[in-house]
Amino acid sequence: KDLSFFKSLGNCLCRASVSPKELQEIMKWNGWGYSDSRFFFNKKGQAEFTGRRYRLSGLIIPGLKDWFESTFGASLQHKTPATPILNSSAVQPPTLNEAFVEELKSTGIPLSHDAEDRVFRAHGHCLHEIFALREGKFGRVPDMVVWPNCHNDVVKIVELACKHNVCLIPYGGGTSVSSALECPPEETRSIVSLDTSQMVCKHLHFWLAFKYNNKRMLSFFFLLQLNESGYCTGHEPDSMEFSSLGGWVATRASGMKKNVYGNIEDLVVHVKMVTPQGVIEKSCQGPRMSTGPDVHHFIMGSEGTLGVVTEVTMKIRPMPEYQKYGSVVFPNFEQGVACLREVARQRCAPASIRLMDNEQFKFGHALKPQVSSIFTSFLDGLKKFYITKFKGFDPNRLCVATLLFEGDREKVLQHEKQVYDIAAKFGGLAAGEDNGQRGYMLTFVIAYLRDLGMDYYVIGESFETSVPWDRVLDICRNVKARIIRECKDKGVQFSPLSTCRVTQTYDAGACVYFYFAFNYRGLSDPVHVYEQVEHAAREEILANGGSLSHHHGVGKLRKEWMRDTISKVGMGMLKSVKDYVDPNNIFGNRNLL
Repeated sequence: KDLSFFKSLGNCLCRASVSPKELQEIMKWNGWGYSDSRFFFNKKGQAEFTGRRYRLSGLIIPGLKDWFESTFGASLQHKTPATPILNSSAVQPPTLNEAFVEELKSTGIPLSHDAEDRVFRAHGHCLHEIFALREGKFGRVPDMVVWPNCHNDVVKIVELACKHNVCLIPYGGGTSVSSALECPPEETRSIVSLDTSQMVCKHLHFWLAFKYNNKRMLSFFFLLQLNESGYCTGHEPDSMEFSSLGGWVATRASGMKKNVYGNIEDLVVHVKMVTPQGVIEKSCQGPRMSTGPDVHHFIMGSEGTLGVVTEVTMKIRPMPEYQKYGSVVFPNFEQGVACLREVARQRCAPASIRLMDNEQFKFGHALKPQVSSIFTSFLDGLKKFYITKFKGFDPNRLCVATLLFEGDREKVLQHEKQVYDIAAKFGGLAAGEDNGQRGYMLTFVIAYLRDLGMDYYVIGESFETSVPWDRVLDICRNVKARIIRECKDKGVQFSPLSTCRVTQTYDAGACVYFYFAFNYRGLSDPVHVYEQVEHAAREEILANGGSLSHHHGVGKLRKEWMRDTISKVGMGMLKSVKDYVDPNNIFGNRNLL
């Protein structure tokens, strides 16, 4: 709590380095997040969340079991545990370019062709990637991993890769959900994973994460330094604990507080990227230039196809003086969407405003931890009675928006009143700060639930889009219905979960996040069925006027739709840039194109 303690440690701890091996011990190799953090059902059938890193850690979650079993038709008696240990002998031996290896060794840049190091960096977090790992199945993985410590190290690696015709795949935090990190199976050259983690690993945040396991990892040091000086970035993607700044730039990331702070393209002032043709950067870090097309926009969203982002200058803001959470319950999703649209029209959106449909509301309620007192339980019951009996809200239709306000205290309170006044015009009722804070914090643990589901024959995933306001309701209704229909047609024996939420708002539209999951018992190839359903859902999104992606990116998972998304001419422009910057396809992950 006393930041002066960390400041007094000075350069000594900033030089403390945690090895990649130690980092791999902190993280799961075949699931999401930290090794010590997971959901499980105890001997009494009650759900718990392990570890000490999150507000939910160590707590009993009494409603999750009933929700889980009733939603998916699952049973705790039918279990499919993951392979606990990585079997190195099952990993294909590396194909090494010996001349490249020998010359790289002379530079002193750390490298490894250990099976565990290679597997750890061979995947992101798409369902098919994690499902295969849980079964101990490994496809094409990198032949070697290198760990540059600085920009100049990256320059040396890229120069040697060009000289010896080696394929490079940049690796940041490994949180991709677009198959972006998968090695192309048809690639015959030696594939090298260029892991950028050690470019920051010698700083304090990794050391603290390893030493004090109640701290979060990837963003902690950066945020600690900023917060200590009274500043913040405001950029908080759902994966902020594990993703990297370079990855945010390379995928055109968005965060939960974008309404105040902006998306990554709004925050970036300057970028340096190493390409096979040399280093690309602007000569000036001015706030704006009229010098033709912005070359930064060739870098942002390039997804590792053109080079490696090594340095980023980004805007920071003073730490908000005051934070206040809130929530609003609406009688139905339609009125909730109308409210969010009006808030956007009046340009008074709080830092975060997210609307959950009825299924997500029930899901969030199932994740509520055990109440600490009879009085708290009584109050919860009273609120439920007031909303459903006195106000007449249908529990099977109502939905909830979570809110987060930040800034000067007086302005936050004025802002809060303005938003609640708008909500009231659409039938919304204030539902308390606790619900808003809990909903915001659940963002960081929801991803752990997929691992729990896979323990009991349930697979699921999320995907997102952006859509104009006048299409939000249509796209939500039609995509959810398409998922249900496709699951039935593909032989899924149990009703799937098909749900959505509106997560970010703009003048012209919103980002919509879809979740779907199903019990795959009785299916011979569940991942194939899942991929067919997801493919159909993406087709439905595009047919309803949605974008190919709002912030997850394209990778290899969605590139079949790129031509229709940006036109034949647009594809030609991208290909021309690729051909000039990387004529020999050194950055050969084959994303986008």
